[in-house]
Parts: sequence; C-alpha cells; structure tokens
Amino acid sequence: MTQFLLRHFVREYENTQDPAVRERYGILSGMVGIGLNLCLALGKFLAGLASGAVSVTADAFNNLSDAASSVVTLVGFRLAGQKADEDHPYGHGRMEYLAGLAVSVAILLVGVELAKGAFEKILHPETVRFSWLSVGILCASIAVKLWMYRFNLDLSRRISSAAMAATAADSLSDCAATAAVLLGLLVSRFAQVSIDGWVGILVAAFVLRAGWESAKDTIDPLLGKAPDPALVEGIRQTVLAYPEIGGIHDLMVHDYGPGHIMASLHAEVSIDADMAQTHDVIDNVERELADKYHIAATIHMDPIVTSDRHIAALREEMLDLARQIAPGMSIHDFRMTEGPSHTNLIFDVVVPRNCTLSDEEVRQTFSRLAQEKNPRYFTVVQVDHCYTE
Repeated sequence: MTQFLLRHFVREYENTQDPAVRERYGILSGMVGIGLNLCLALGKFLAGLASGAVSVTADAFNNLSDAASSVVTLVGFRLAGQKADEDHPYGHGRMEYLAGLAVSVAILLVGVELAKGAFEKILHPETVRFSWLSVGILCASIAVKLWMYRFNLDLSRRISSAAMAATAADSLSDCAATAAVLLGLLVSRFAQVSIDGWVGILVAAFVLRAGWESAKDTIDPLLGKAPDPALVEGIRQTVLAYPEIGGIHDLMVHDYGPGHIMASLHAEVSIDADMAQTHDVIDNVERELADKYHIAATIHMDPIVTSDRHIAALREEMLDLARQIAPGMSIHDFRMTEGPSHTNLIFDVVVPRNCTLSDEEVRQTFSRLAQEKNPRYFTVVQVDHCYTE
C-alpha cells in the first residue's frame, strides 16, 4: 500500500534527497494522517457516548489531536520546502524539526488532559455500558493505527525524517492505548469490574511517553547533535581516495535541516605539488561530496612537507605521544625550526571529546613527554577539539 501511494502521489519518489520530493512525502503523510485520524476520532467519540466510557472518549480526543498534529506536520514540510531567501540564506529545512517538536508538545498536552479526566473518573466512577459495536470500532482502530505506524516509519526511513518518526511512534503508542481501552471494556463486561478510570490513566501514560520520546528526537538536531558516524566516515573515505590528499582534519558538519547540510574540513597536500593542479583536485572532491551525499562542502588546503624524512620521523614521534596522552588524539600541521640550542616542534593537536584534560594540561603533557625523549625538543601546541567521532 505504501509503495502504491508513493507511486501515485509522490512524483520522483525515489529521489529522496531532493527537498521538493521530501515536501511531497510530508504532504502525503499529513493528508493520510488527517483523513484516517478524523475517521477514528468520530467513530470512537460515538462509541464513547454510547458506552459512557471515559477511556473510549479520551482515546477519541487522542485521535483528534493526532489529526491536528498531521496538520502541523503538513505545514512544517511545506515551510521546510521553501527556497533560501535574504533572511534565511541556508534555507528553511529546520522547520521540519520544529514541526516535529510542535507535534511532540501537542502529544504531551493531550496526555496531561487525558490523565486529568481519568483521575476524575477514578474519584467518581460511573457505570460503563458495554456494546459490541464499541469493541468493533476499537479493533478497527488498532488495525488502522498499526498500518499508520508502518506507513510513517517507512516514510521516515526513506527520507530520514524526525517529524515522521515522531508520528510513527505516536501511532504505535495509540495502538497500545486503544488495546488497553478495549481490555477495560471486556473486563467490565465479563468480570463485572469497572476499571475505566485506571485504563484512562494507562492511556495517558502511553501518550505522555510517546510525546517525551518524540520531543527528544526533534530537539537533538535543533541543539546541534553530533553528525551521523556513517556520514563522517563516508566523507573521510571519499576525500582520502584521492592520492593527492594525505590526510584530513578539522571536519565539521552543520545540519540546517534535511537536504540542507554543510561541511568544512582541512585536507593535507604536499607542499611541493603544483598548487593550481591541487586546487583542481579539491574542486573535484567538493563536487563528488555534493553528488554522493548532497552536502555543500568547503575544503581548506593544508600544504605539508612530505619529502623530508627527518621531519616525517619527528611527526610520527609526536603522533605516538598524542596517542599515549589519549586514545584517538591526533596531530596535524606539523612544522619544525632547528636552532643551535633547541628544536621547536610546532603542530596542532586534535583532542577527542572523551578526553578530560584541559587545553593547558594537554600542552604541558606534550612538553614534558617531548623533553623526556630529547631535552632539545620544545613543543608549540595549538589545541583543537574534535566535532565528529
């Protein structure tokens, strides 16, 4: 069914990196969510009126809030698909994250209201009228919500959408909540025990948990979470596949929303190479990264000495010291100036995120270890910090 909908309603649906295609995915998800949730809300509301069960009515309002959330998702994707303008030169891609956050807040608010209504029902219980029609409506709702979970999960994986993942998680929690409501009706019918209010509390707990999990998933990219390790490794391998580039460092990835990712890095090239030819290589790397990962990359050339064996040996010595100080620590931009009384070793060190040493402690440790190897060594260290794994 998902494939059928994509083929008929999303033009060029396989080109998921295109912002326009992502927008069409969002519109499809929103329209499906609005239509199905409105139908479920109406059916459950009528069933709640017929049975007098607060848990069924609460589940109806939960579906109504889902329909409103689908509207927010649809609007969010429309806004995210807008082109860059004077005030937003990096585009509007983060509107998708904001839409996901708005959905999460709406889910949390509904959960709070459901909990309040269920608590009142516990304090002032009322008789629940059983009907097989209500049971049928709830069973149909579970089946529909399971399909919506698979549908939105599939879409979210195709386009890596936090907003659709939040919608999928909400659909799954709705399945559990409706199953609890159904269980409550059956217990009241066959065991003659009213647990309507307690089931309402359970429904509210499912809703609140889904809202909290969804909020975390959408807040992380807004705060600037670490880039996907697979993307980082892919960038690294792509750049280092060019024989003219000996190493990379200072890689940073900036996420301005799906389809709006920028990256910058330093590429080490031989100081003896023709700079015009090397610049052409860098241009080719940037184009390949754009084609392969749909990111706008800016690469800075770092000329390094590769033909001097003495400098190469000293660089390896300092790299060994870096690894002694902290696993994953590395160095770059290594230079050397020799004098009659001492040798200055000048380089940058990249400190991994899990290193607990301060910048000054890193410098002092390098100085001590270098002079233990040779009293003539004086280190001049610039400390950088790693932004990727």
